[in-house]
Amino acid sequence: MDFITDDIIKLGIAILVGGVIGLEREVLYKAAGFRTIILITLGSTLFTIFSIAIEPDVSPSRIASNIVTGIGFLGAGSILCEGGRIGGLTTAATIWLAAALGMGIGAGQIHFVLAATSITLIVLVFFPSVDAWINRLREARTYKIVICSGDINRIEQLRKVFRDCHLRVAEDHFDIT
Repeated sequence: MDFITDDIIKLGIAILVGGVIGLEREVLYKAAGFRTIILITLGSTLFTIFSIAIEPDVSPSRIASNIVTGIGFLGAGSILCEGGRIGGLTTAATIWLAAALGMGIGAGQIHFVLAATSITLIVLVFFPSVDAWINRLREARTYKIVICSGDINRIEQLRKVFRDCHLRVAEDHFDIT
């Protein structure tokens, strides 16, 4: 009876862990949201519990490797290429991670899973602002500006505007005819 109680507690933890991560995805309107992440975590927990119960003396790594492979296909389906931009990679990684957390729950590594869930939430909630900051740092744009004026004062005003906006002029050419 204790095994059944332990397994039911594991299922509850899987629902909680998947729900917390899935909620973050759902709030951001991602393809794999609340219910999907719960089901992935719950399913991988069940597969792990069953693999241990079916053959307790044989390595359950066989089932674990199949979970990893199967979940990879599910995650790959969330990756899209739109206009030269690849999207859905974080969702795919979250699907993969949810399965890993479920496997850890099924194997009884509850404290480790809860720590990993906390780290996952930090990455999903707080790291997008770090990512945006990095993107702003490395963002570069190139503009070609042609001014048909021989008025040097207007050119100097334009240079001042560039400096004030922290823009760097890579090249400038003057054709005085």
